[in-house]
Amino acid sequence: MSADPGYKGNKAALPSKPCTVCGRAMSWRRAWAHNWNEVRHCSAACRKNRGKRQPERPCP
Repeated sequence: MSADPGYKGNKAALPSKPCTVCGRAMSWRRAWAHNWNEVRHCSAACRKNRGKRQPERPCP
């Protein structure tokens, strides 16, 4: 096996970025392969609520 940094079954090697609405980390998906740079929302719910920012929960 080679030490190729590509996917090859290692999901930790996939790129990720935060959702602009909820801030959750979203990892690369095959469906987003052609437009990964334009993806900003992690789900349809976040896309629908994009004008309303989620209130941040205080840390316990």
